[in-house]
Amino acid sequence: MRLVRWNRWLAALMAVTAVAAQAAAQLPKLNVDKTNITVSGLSAGGFMANQLGIAYSGTFKGVGVFAGGPYMCAGHSNYTACMYNATISASMLSTMQADINNWSGSAIDNKANIAGQKIFMFVGNSDTTVGPNPMNGLQTQYANNGVPAGNLDYIRRDGAAHVFPTDFDSTGNNACNSTSSPYISNCGYDGAKAVLSKFYGTLNARNDSPAAGNYIEFDQTAFINNPGVAPTGWIYVPANCAAGAQCRLHLALHGCKQEYGSVGDKFVKNTGYTRWADTNSIIVLFPQARADNTAHSTPASSMLPNPNACWDWVGWYGSNFAQKAGAQAAALKAMVDQVSSGTGGGGGGTLPAPTGVATSGATSSTMVISWASVSGASGYNVYRGPNQVNPSLVTGTSYTDIGLSPGTTYSWTVRAVDANGVEGAASSAATGTTTGSAATCYTASNYAHTMAGRAYAVMGYTYANGSNQYMGLWNIFYTTTLKQTGPNYYVIGTCP
Repeated sequence: MRLVRWNRWLAALMAVTAVAAQAAAQLPKLNVDKTNITVSGLSAGGFMANQLGIAYSGTFKGVGVFAGGPYMCAGHSNYTACMYNATISASMLSTMQADINNWSGSAIDNKANIAGQKIFMFVGNSDTTVGPNPMNGLQTQYANNGVPAGNLDYIRRDGAAHVFPTDFDSTGNNACNSTSSPYISNCGYDGAKAVLSKFYGTLNARNDSPAAGNYIEFDQTAFINNPGVAPTGWIYVPANCAAGAQCRLHLALHGCKQEYGSVGDKFVKNTGYTRWADTNSIIVLFPQARADNTAHSTPASSMLPNPNACWDWVGWYGSNFAQKAGAQAAALKAMVDQVSSGTGGGGGGTLPAPTGVATSGATSSTMVISWASVSGASGYNVYRGPNQVNPSLVTGTSYTDIGLSPGTTYSWTVRAVDANGVEGAASSAATGTTTGSAATCYTASNYAHTMAGRAYAVMGYTYANGSNQYMGLWNIFYTTTLKQTGPNYYVIGTCP
């Protein structure tokens, strides 16, 4: 019996990354306004947002920090001196500033860019996990680097603990005055609106029901092989952005114990980012960290594991963690670069958008997409959401898309391609629904999933039955949403 379990565990370890990559889409290339790329995050994600904003100050034009702290604080002091409402002394800030000065223009972008950034900061006055004092130190750090008072909003809210604040209720969220999972709370304050408004100005009214099909799970292994990063992440692409409109890009970073393996899609869907993104042409990238119980040597905190899936603000994965070459920083920047590398609606070509796009012949896993021919076209590319689905150029005027889920509504667009391989404008979208019943989803703790027979545990880790996808630690605190796609076959995902 032990041998069987051992072999099963080995098979899971070998299969988990490959299966996750196969199940997830390639991160799309979209038409992004590169002058409007911004980042924000909570807690460890807030520290990482600040790190990215300084290391890549030429890329990120706005930085939002919800309960984080100064750049390189944990590079010189034990991480506990940078949280738990510890006071950040002038001497500590001077040491951190020396790094910024010495690395400017080499290990990090030119520090002069920082003065032009828009900065948003939020912390609860009842937050004892990070707290106001580290945030006060961060405010001073930004001022020391030339950020004018008009470019920096600093919100301190009474009654708020260590949480991401919203002004709406969502199933499973904790109370505003409670530092507990999933660390997202109705505090009567719309944090997502506040940070995005700081970066992008007045926003259109939000959509409280963003389309399920606009959420895309993507393969993160193309950018980094583990060091603390999960096999897959999420991106929200509004329909007009998927169709080729130029959009803005925001990178949203979860906090410790907020990754998908712990709270499912709550950080992705319950924070409010996508509600505002949907109506304001903002693409939101939600990368995912992963739990790491291996102890690593850190610059100032000795040997330390990362069991809570925190973004690396401590130096788990190298002393250069806060520089452009840091393992996670470079991977996140590569994701941003890929999303920003699309050409959009016309792609530089002159061919018009195909007309008459329609769907037909639905089965439980396929759909036929057809359209009228375009004069001068050498062929066509077909897109489901933002992702091209045809592996080679379509020379006719129809295409059968495969690998779809039963009982699910999808949207397709088509672009004509000229003799030089340049795409023309995107067509209007056509929708269609596959036959059969939609997949069933189960959201529960990893322990409950194993007890219900949807997953199995090996050496303290949990894997989904069938797909062998890694779900995180085997306990009652890690929550995962599993989608059943076949008899005793489950994948990590959500149901439309």
